[in-house]
Amino acid sequence: MIVIPSRHFEKKVAKLSKKIKIALAERISLFISEPHHITLNNHQLHGSLRSYRSINVTGDYRLIYEDYDTNTVRLIDIDTHSKLYSG
Repeated sequence: MIVIPSRHFEKKVAKLSKKIKIALAERISLFISEPHHITLNNHQLHGSLRSYRSINVTGDYRLIYEDYDTNTVRLIDIDTHSKLYSG
């Protein structure tokens, strides 16, 4: 699988704590090898985000991505559940 981070995603990652960055690296590695592993809770989003999918990074942090094609994904955003999905 090819993973392409968006510029927005890279900026958000730069602001994360070391602990969250480590968890993110572990989850991306798992995502690449097994995109639908139960730990990731990989699921389609709804409403205005319906063209995206989400995976769990930690108990509260989520990563939003979109499928480009069968072998490529683009990482869109990462933040806490409440910040990503409020309003």
